[in-house]
Amino acid sequence: MRSHFNKISFAILGIALMFTAACKKNEAPAPEAPNNTSSKLGTDAIGVAGPKAVCYVEVNNNDIRNVGNYTLSTGEQLFDIGIIFAANINYNTTTQKAELYFNPQVTNVLSNASTYIQPLQAKGIKVMLSILGNHQGAGISNFTSQAAAQDFALQLSNAVTTYGLDGIDFDDEYADYGNNGTGQPNDSSFVYLVTALRQLMPTKLISFYFYGPAASRLSYNGVTVGSKVDYSWNAIYGTYSVPNVPGLAKSNLGPAAIDIQSTSSSTATSLATQTVNNGYGIYLCYNLPNTDVHTYLSGFSNALYGKTTVYTGGTTPPPTGVTFYQDSNYGGAVTASIPKGNYTLAQLQAYGFIDNWASSVKMPTGWKVTMYKNDNFGGTSWIRTSNTANFTTLFPNANDVVTSVKIQ
Repeated sequence: MRSHFNKISFAILGIALMFTAACKKNEAPAPEAPNNTSSKLGTDAIGVAGPKAVCYVEVNNNDIRNVGNYTLSTGEQLFDIGIIFAANINYNTTTQKAELYFNPQVTNVLSNASTYIQPLQAKGIKVMLSILGNHQGAGISNFTSQAAAQDFALQLSNAVTTYGLDGIDFDDEYADYGNNGTGQPNDSSFVYLVTALRQLMPTKLISFYFYGPAASRLSYNGVTVGSKVDYSWNAIYGTYSVPNVPGLAKSNLGPAAIDIQSTSSSTATSLATQTVNNGYGIYLCYNLPNTDVHTYLSGFSNALYGKTTVYTGGTTPPPTGVTFYQDSNYGGAVTASIPKGNYTLAQLQAYGFIDNWASSVKMPTGWKVTMYKNDNFGGTSWIRTSNTANFTTLFPNANDVVTSVKIQ
């Protein structure tokens, strides 16, 4: 799929954080799936006949609320499902168990559900959380027992309940099976996992990003993954390939997949036309940016629904905190939004901040940020009262030297 989130691994509070990059995979497409006849869910888009539009958002760098900023020309929401990309499966070497992990950006979205999640749900958009590996040997395909799969399913179900989510999306990437002495993929793991999760969440959504070892392990002891999940979609951006998931009808499958920031408009439109002509129910998008891309989106919305897309930006609330960026001009990895307060390095790390790392900063109007070279507010300091795109322009040079901050 993507190198699907720009992932740069680094240790924060003793835990490896993942910031992944979006580059589509280019493996050969999977074979056509059989034409199933039964559909488990109605699949028309919100308020309009046609396939559902599903969109992954890289929340390390982009705002999930952008999913709600696009409507069709007749007023219906363009996107039916927004997916927070992504939470991780970590491996606890002491307990030898898989653990659900949220990096600071994902934590910020989930902990502030009233700001980021509920406004989308109020528009009729379902909000799901994507789950994938974190290079630690744990993934959806190597649970060694039914009990282990059930334990992780309970963690997922609890997250859905705690944060008011509409479901879980499974993505079998970046597990690095075998690391930390973990096992290789087996035939029972994914079936056990989705079976347990469906029992815990009978009315919530479950989807499968058709990729990785799990894609060839979709049946065990007569139970199919397709009988437990609601949707599955192609994982190779810029291509058309029907996921081979027995048990899912055409209306629950997405053969077209695009990267909004790299798939050409003509390809996106062509894939949408194929989706409609062949009677499939999902159209998958990835990498929605913070900028206005309604012209691009109109290309495929015209093909899917016969309607152009309208940008309703300006409805997203202004930032509620300070964000530091790894690179100048607000590029690279970014911290979660940091509220007013005094922060030592250890306290900043909880928001994704790295020592001697920051190169630019954004802040709300009227706020003041005092940055310090040393921990505990010591050494050279710099006061900023507005967005600063390049710390090398400060005197003395503040690039890659900030360790603690005060935000007022």
